[in-house]
Amino acid sequence: MISMFPWLLAMAILIGLSAFFSASEAALFSLPWQQRSRMTEGSPGQRACATLLITPDRLLTAVLFWNLVVNMCYFAITAHLGLQLQENMGASTTVLFSVASLLMLIFFSEMLPKSLAVLRPAWLASLVGIPLVLFVRLTDPLIPFLRFCQLVNQRLFWPRFEAEPLLDIADVDRAVELSTEDAQLAEREQRTLHHIIQLSEARVDEWMRPRRQFLSFPPPVSLSDLEGKVPPSSYLLVTEQESEEIQSAIPLKTITGIPDQHLEHHGTPVLHVPWAASVADTLQQMHDRQRQVAAVVNEFGETIGVLTMEDILDTLFRDEPSRSGRLLNRTAIEQVEPGCWHVMGMTSIRRLARHFKVTLPESRGVTVAGVLQDLLARLPEGDDQCDWGPFHFRVLETPARGHLRVELTLRDPRQEGPR
Repeated sequence: MISMFPWLLAMAILIGLSAFFSASEAALFSLPWQQRSRMTEGSPGQRACATLLITPDRLLTAVLFWNLVVNMCYFAITAHLGLQLQENMGASTTVLFSVASLLMLIFFSEMLPKSLAVLRPAWLASLVGIPLVLFVRLTDPLIPFLRFCQLVNQRLFWPRFEAEPLLDIADVDRAVELSTEDAQLAEREQRTLHHIIQLSEARVDEWMRPRRQFLSFPPPVSLSDLEGKVPPSSYLLVTEQESEEIQSAIPLKTITGIPDQHLEHHGTPVLHVPWAASVADTLQQMHDRQRQVAAVVNEFGETIGVLTMEDILDTLFRDEPSRSGRLLNRTAIEQVEPGCWHVMGMTSIRRLARHFKVTLPESRGVTVAGVLQDLLARLPEGDDQCDWGPFHFRVLETPARGHLRVELTLRDPRQEGPR
C-alpha cells in the first residue's frame, strides 16, 4: 500500500488541475459583459482574464487541451494501479477501484468546480487569471499543429462537408409562423419574435429620434441647463466643444448622485453609425462596445438623429410599435372613415406597406415625409397633394417642428405608378 501512495497523490494533484481548468472555463465564459468591462480595471488576475477573453477561441483551445492532457495522465495512472491491484487483490478490487476513480474525476473535477464557478465567476477569475495566462502561452506554439490536425480530419472523414447556407429573413419569419402550433407560442411571444427578425431589415434612420426630437448641450453642462425637466430621450446628450456633433450621453434615469456642475464628466461615449446601417448591426455594436446611445450620421458626418437602447427595446416588446407613438404619443396610422386614414409623416414606408399589405414603388425616402419631399422636390405645405403607388396623399398639417400629418386614401387599383 505504501508503494501506491505516490500514485494516489499524483491522482489527487491531477484531479485538482482538472478542477482548475473546468472551473476556469465555466467562470470565464459565464461572465456577463458588464462584469467583463469592470474586470479591465480590477485586480491583476481580473485584468488578465479580460485580456484572455478578447480571443475566446484561443482561450478555449488552451483550456480544453490542458484538461485533456491532465485527464489522460489521470487515466494512465488509474490503469497502472489497476494492473497492480489485479495481481495482488483480484479482479473485483480492480473494478471497484476503476469505478471509484472515474466517479471521483467526474464529481471533483467537473460537476463540483463548475457548479461553484458559475456562482462566483468574478471572484474566481481574480484567482485563476494569472496562472491561466501561463498555460495559454504554453499552448500557443501548438495552435498551428492543432489546426492542421483539424483540417486533416475534416478532409479524411468529411471531404464533402459544406457549410449550410444562411437562412433568408423571410424563411426565418415563416419558421416562426409555423412554430406556433408545435411550440404553442403565446401571441405576444410570436409578435416579439417577428419584431426581432425585422431588426435585420430595418435601417437606423427608420427608428432613430430625429434631430428635433432630442436636446443636446455643449460643455460645460450644469444641472440648471435642464430647467428641472428630463430630456425626451431620458439621456443628457453632450456635444463636442465647438460643434453640434454628439460626443457622450448621460443616462439620467439610472445615474445616482448627479452633481450640479460639469455633468459632461459623467457621460459615456456614444456609438457613431451611418444612416443606412441596420438596427440589428447597430444593436450588436452597442452590446459589444457597451454603449447605450448611437448617434446616426449622414454622408457628411453630421448627426441627424440618435437611437437609444430603450428605443430598440420599446419597439421590440410593444404590441404595435411605432415611432410616432414613441416620440409624439400619436397613432402612426389612424383610420378616420372607410377608405381614408390619417398618417404621421415620420411613419416608415416599411410599416405602411406592412399595414396595407401592398408592394410600394422604390423611393429614396424611408418615411412618408421623405416620400413627399422626393415627389414634390420641396418641403410639403398645407393641402399639397400627390399620388404614389396605390396611395393618394393630401397634406393636413405642417407644424413648425416638422410633425407632418397626411391624409391617405387608396387610389383606383387600375391606376399605376406615382405621379
